[in-house]
Amino acid sequence: MDIFIAIVAIVLGLVGLVGSVIPGIPGPPVSWVGMLLLFFFGGGTKAGEPMSVTLLLVMLGVTIIVTILDYFIPGILTRKTGGSKYGAWGSIIGLFAGMFFFAPWGMIIGMMLGAFIAELAFAGKGTGASLKAALGSFLGFLSSTGIKLAATGVMFYYIIAYGF
Repeated sequence: MDIFIAIVAIVLGLVGLVGSVIPGIPGPPVSWVGMLLLFFFGGGTKAGEPMSVTLLLVMLGVTIIVTILDYFIPGILTRKTGGSKYGAWGSIIGLFAGMFFFAPWGMIIGMMLGAFIAELAFAGKGTGASLKAALGSFLGFLSSTGIKLAATGVMFYYIIAYGF
């Protein structure tokens, strides 16, 4: 296998790991593209085993699930910390709105502000309860970041195993 392809795959794996922590960079999809490159260009283990279609498809499934969950976990944890459906939707809307303003930090701030404002304005909760819901959305962000890191870490392992 060409060393250039292996290096590109490793760079994609590293960008995926960074993207798991920094909002705005789609970490798991970038890492999966690194695996895809190795699959198509004949990456294999030291024993000469090629990457299997099953491994590639399982990691694609993980990538899709993790990417979808990344948008909903903050809303779910907003609800779990006492937030209403308004706070959950506010965190999701704030996350998307934050993409357009000062990304990546705007996404984190937008998510928390969205939950806080929605709880104050629509759920009629006080400042303390609204702040608790906003912190729940931040915990959701931390949780989804951990899930993305785990997924991209596994993919990076396979990129290294099949790239060299």
